[in-house]
Amino acid sequence: MKEEKSLFLEYVGDSPTTRLLQYLIEGRDFDYTLTDLMGAGLSWSTLNRIFPKFLKNKIVVITRTIGKIKLYKINLQNPYVKKFVEFYDSIIFKRLDEKNDKKMKLVVPA
Repeated sequence: MKEEKSLFLEYVGDSPTTRLLQYLIEGRDFDYTLTDLMGAGLSWSTLNRIFPKFLKNKIVVITRTIGKIKLYKINLQNPYVKKFVEFYDSIIFKRLDEKNDKKMKLVVPA
């Protein structure tokens, strides 16, 4: 069975960078280890290639350190990240509104 592409990835394109960004936006209330971030569908080598850019551009920040393990979270204080999150949310809400409109049309008696 083919996995349906997310709405966000339909708009911005499917790449490792956009998959990681989507994963972080969807889990914006959580912090993650690097291993956790592989849940975005990335290999370890790909994650280690693109993640330094996320740190350098302050897309993610270190939230805490437990022993040698660092935990990261999307940086909602970054104005560019805020715009990505707003864009992501607007796409999702627009689709939900469209689906609700279709349901309302089906329910209205003719």
